[in-house]
Amino acid sequence: MDKAAVIGGGSWGSAIAILLANNGYRVSLRDISKEQVTEINDKRTNSNYLPEVKIPEAITATTDLKEAVKKAKLVVVVVPSDAIRKVAEELSGLLAVDTVIISATKGIEEDSYYRMSEVLEDELRSELHDNIAVLSGPSHAEEVSKELPTTVVAASSSRLLAEQIQNIFMSDTFRVYTNPDVVGVELGGALKNIIAIAAGITDGLGYGDNTKAALITRGMAEIKRLGVALGADPMTFAGLSGIGDLVVTCASEHSRNRRLGFKIGQGKSLDQALDEMKMVAEGVRTAKAAYQLAGREGVEVPIIKQAYQVLFEDKSPCKAVNELMMRGKKHEIEEVVQNKDNW
Repeated sequence: MDKAAVIGGGSWGSAIAILLANNGYRVSLRDISKEQVTEINDKRTNSNYLPEVKIPEAITATTDLKEAVKKAKLVVVVVPSDAIRKVAEELSGLLAVDTVIISATKGIEEDSYYRMSEVLEDELRSELHDNIAVLSGPSHAEEVSKELPTTVVAASSSRLLAEQIQNIFMSDTFRVYTNPDVVGVELGGALKNIIAIAAGITDGLGYGDNTKAALITRGMAEIKRLGVALGADPMTFAGLSGIGDLVVTCASEHSRNRRLGFKIGQGKSLDQALDEMKMVAEGVRTAKAAYQLAGREGVEVPIIKQAYQVLFEDKSPCKAVNELMMRGKKHEIEEVVQNKDNW
């Protein structure tokens, strides 16, 4: 039985560990919480993150990173975006040259504007760079861990590596597609969290389905514009890691970013909303990075801009919505207009 290591024992890390265990791997799940590690090993539960799920016997939790990755053929990094650089730095000297490394964190590093796979490349030694891939898509851990049908994307510039990851994770409840567009897959997964916060805000304000549909549609237009400016293939955003992940994150009760936005829409400050959240809402950090990236690239992102101002400049959510609605008149899709002669 091959060994896999999952770095990060939150909800998604635990769900990935369960997936791998169910697919025949011996899994070492590394978490920094001694209490959580003890609970997983002794009680076969992770009550903080997946309270209704039994942890398979093939999973062993540990706080020791070196022990976790020892002899592992596969390492999946699932830590918050602000912790991934430190973890990668610690991992660099611990991994064999043939270790497959997967980033399953959806975010953008604030200061560098790096995607998560870029942070891994920046810290891991050079001979490991070709082994790095990305797993992303609409995949709430609460559903994956209960073996509800889910589809995701494995992204790598190497077709062989993407297909290797596809083979590792595929099951009758977890379908994996492949995509060579690492930039697009990662940006879709990261940027949709900002739009989900905005969707939650409108839910908190008591707005309806029309508003949600507009946010999802126009939000995807912004994700696509910024993504293309950063080197993504526009077609990727029509897939699972784009519109698929955006829809589920804006609509689902499991979505922590939507939940955070809902609290803000009901009148709570960002600090108050974060204090009430047990889990990380990556969209907060990503909003800052995306807003600054859009400014650098000269890309118009009105929803992301308003979300940033609500989160970090104490702007009233109602005022933000009003400013979005009262923007200057536009064509819906400029490319369509450009293709129509004499219109």
